[in-house]
This record gives sequence, C-alpha cells and structure tokens, in this order.
Amino acid sequence: MPVGPLINALAVLLGGLLGALLGSKVPERLRLNLPLTFGAASMGMGVVMIAKVHSLPPVVLALLLGSVIGELVRLERGLEWLAGRMRGPVDRFFSVKASGPDPDVFMQQFVGIVVLFCASGTGIFGALNEGMTGDYTVLLSKSFLDFCTALIFATSLGYIVPTVALPQAVILLALFFGAGLILPLTTPEMIADFSAAGGIIMLVNGLRISGIKAFPVANMLPALLLVMPLSHLWSALFG
Repeated sequence: MPVGPLINALAVLLGGLLGALLGSKVPERLRLNLPLTFGAASMGMGVVMIAKVHSLPPVVLALLLGSVIGELVRLERGLEWLAGRMRGPVDRFFSVKASGPDPDVFMQQFVGIVVLFCASGTGIFGALNEGMTGDYTVLLSKSFLDFCTALIFATSLGYIVPTVALPQAVILLALFFGAGLILPLTTPEMIADFSAAGGIIMLVNGLRISGIKAFPVANMLPALLLVMPLSHLWSALFG
C-alpha cells in the first residue's frame, strides 16, 4: 500500500484548496513571511541530503550535464508554458477572476513549488525507499511541509496549486511501484550521490522559493537521471 505517496498528494490537494478558499483572509504578513520559512526548510533538507554524498565529482558532473540538457530542451520554459495554459481554464472552472501576482512572479513561485512537490530529492528518495522497505516516514515528514506550502502559495496563486497534486501522485506512485526494479540495481554509494544531487537542487529551490535567487531549478532536474549511472561509473574507474 503506497501510504506515503497518497498522503503527500492529499496534503498538497487539501492545502491548496484550503489556501485558495481562504485567499485574502490569510493575513498579509503570513503570506509574505512564511515562504521564507518554507525556503529555509527546503534548504535545510537539502543540506542534510548533501551531507550524505559519497563522491562529489559525479554529483557535480551530473548537475552540469543535467543543466545543459535542461537548457537545451528548455525544460523550465515548457513548464512555464504549461502553467500558463492551465491557469486560465482552472480559474474559469472554479469561477474566479484572474488575480494574484504578475506573470513573472507567478511563474517563479509556481515552478518552485512544482519542483518542491513533484521532483525534490526528498520525495523521489522517499517514494523509492518506501517501495523497498515500507517505511513512509520520509514522505510523511515532507507532507507536513507540502501542506503548509500549498496553503500559503494558493492564497496568491489560486486554484492552480492543488492541481499539482495529480502529477505529484503519478510521479511518486510510479517510483513506489518501480522501486522493486530500480533499487536492486543500485548500491549505497549510488543512493548517497543521488541524495546529494537532490539535496543541491532542494537547496537552490529553497533560495528560489524565498525570493533570494531565481535559479532555473526545472532545468537542473535531468541531473537526477544521470547521477546514479555517473556515480557507478566513477566508482568503477576510481574506486
């Protein structure tokens, strides 16, 4: 039973719906200041995961190559285009007027929460780990953060936030059920380097959510596909 993925997606759905319903009723100081806390939490989780690194060179190489691939295929631009296409129909479905931050701020915040919810190293590792061991505590901890994050960002971004629960559920469930095929092919060293790469992405995503620096986080995501093969190759060549 995929407890963690379902709880995590439900947390985003409920948090997003509650935030969109409350809207301006949430005090302005909370809407402005809590994202800083969410960003700090993301950075903190990232630092913890980076500390697990086994070999730094393959992690750095994966991030470099992954970012090049992401930039060439314009991964973040595609995500922004999809968000822009979805925003109008979602607002019309819920019979609300288009409002909230200007398009640039909207895209910066929306891409940040999509990465946090759907493609964070914590979520990916948590789903894989639960699929192999049945331990859902990693995703349960992430759910608390995701619920609050979805609630606060939905007060300004609107009903598009809870829609992120669907791709999040699909991704986490696929990882959960695929864990039996993936993890037997890995080593502890590969998992450690994977966690470190995910941690770096979580760290810069925290900077983005906090409004400190708008890193192109989505363009870095291909690194998560490259880091374990590179880690294995590095260990085979250099021990």
